[in-house]
Amino acid sequence: MDLFIVLVICLSCLIPLSLWNRNRAKEKLPPGPTPLPIIGNILQINVNNVSKSISKLAETYGPVFTVYFGTERAVVIYGYEAVKEALIDQSEVFSGRAPFPVLDRVIQGLGIVFSNGERWKQVRRFSLMVLRNLGMGKKTIEDRIQEEALCLVEALKKTNATPFDPTFLLGCAPCNVICSIIFQNRFEYDDKKLSLLINYFHENLLISSNAWIQLCNAFPLLLHFPGSHNRLLKNIAYQHKFIVEKVKEHQDSLDFNNPQDFIDYFLIKIEKEKHNKQSEFTMENLIATVWDVMSAGTETTSTTLRYGFLLLLKHPEVTAKVQEEIDRVIGRHRSPCMQDRSHMPYTDAVIHEIQRFIDLVPNNLHHTVTQDTKFRGYLIPKGTTIVTSLTSVLHDDKEFPNPDQFDPGHFLDESGNFKKSDYFLAFSAGKRACAGEGLARMELFLLLTNILQHFTLKSLVDPKDIDTAPIVNGLAAPPPVYEVCFIPV
Repeated sequence: MDLFIVLVICLSCLIPLSLWNRNRAKEKLPPGPTPLPIIGNILQINVNNVSKSISKLAETYGPVFTVYFGTERAVVIYGYEAVKEALIDQSEVFSGRAPFPVLDRVIQGLGIVFSNGERWKQVRRFSLMVLRNLGMGKKTIEDRIQEEALCLVEALKKTNATPFDPTFLLGCAPCNVICSIIFQNRFEYDDKKLSLLINYFHENLLISSNAWIQLCNAFPLLLHFPGSHNRLLKNIAYQHKFIVEKVKEHQDSLDFNNPQDFIDYFLIKIEKEKHNKQSEFTMENLIATVWDVMSAGTETTSTTLRYGFLLLLKHPEVTAKVQEEIDRVIGRHRSPCMQDRSHMPYTDAVIHEIQRFIDLVPNNLHHTVTQDTKFRGYLIPKGTTIVTSLTSVLHDDKEFPNPDQFDPGHFLDESGNFKKSDYFLAFSAGKRACAGEGLARMELFLLLTNILQHFTLKSLVDPKDIDTAPIVNGLAAPPPVYEVCFIPV
């Protein structure tokens, strides 16, 4: 009897395995490690650092290979040439968004980030048009950021040069900028709602990047068990409730002839299409879209700033050069403006190097192909998950010598002028590239220069002992917690 059971178990493993391999050969998929039934290649992937595992697999299988996260098939695209070919040269075909099982129940394919097809095209096009109408990339937004930068400087002065964790304050300014676009109002820094929103955005990024969430996405059955995914869903539920309250306020005061902010524009669009049963402009989609814009517009920028100041603490010689350039170009008696950036190549290089070095979203948000696709001699079936390794581009050792070292020289030529790089894909590329790239670039420059214009940074430990490794490395790679003193100059 024992022998019979062993035979049954062996057959139950071998049959699915042979079917899997037969399908792979038939579909001419890229090569990859042999998957095990049910669990796929999960034993070959470190869920604490998926990016590192992908880099190791690329050494064996090259720039295009297939892996299985559980039963979910994914084609990994690694290295600048392959990533460019997919996201830019074949941008339409590679523009689908892969499922994110942990969030699918609450997002339901709505909004901009996790939607697909005609819904994604319509909502994204409309949102970009509205954001431009509201000043995105224009002087009006620059003025808002400058005003918020001064508020942030005042808040930092109130710390009285004592050690503190900058996470909350560095989140206030980006959150207020995006709230002014969506709601037409900002929050005082001691507002409890602002504190909750920022804490939830920060916690969401940490949770969605931990090993448990990577496992839940590979094995959705785990979502029925206790785990940090429940905390993530609870946080999102609170944020959705907050957005619903704001929408109700806007409904009561809406002037159809004079929209003031993003919600106003969306509500007017809903009214115009209320008789269209196929309309993508619904109340549910408004809530999801606002959540997308707020999430993307708050946490990524604030995390980049927080990581940036940690790197500046680690490299005081870099900080000194930035402050010297600020003194020379801007001085101490006026606020920085975007026109200054073209005269500040070193500061511009430092900001780019921060984004390159931290590699905030190592494997991008996963894509799918929208049709059966020939790619480098392989056939990728429609709906296949696509993992584009941004790490492989941002840390390419031919484009960026010693890529694991923080060096602003990566973006400077021999004469000290700023040097652009096609490999700078911190905002991804193609049709799914970050819609708020222009706003983020503006915020990073204005907020960082304003702070360094008014403060010197003091570390609590010797710079040589500062650990800059990310605290987790999954969906994102946020920095470790640290304290800093902002000393007024």
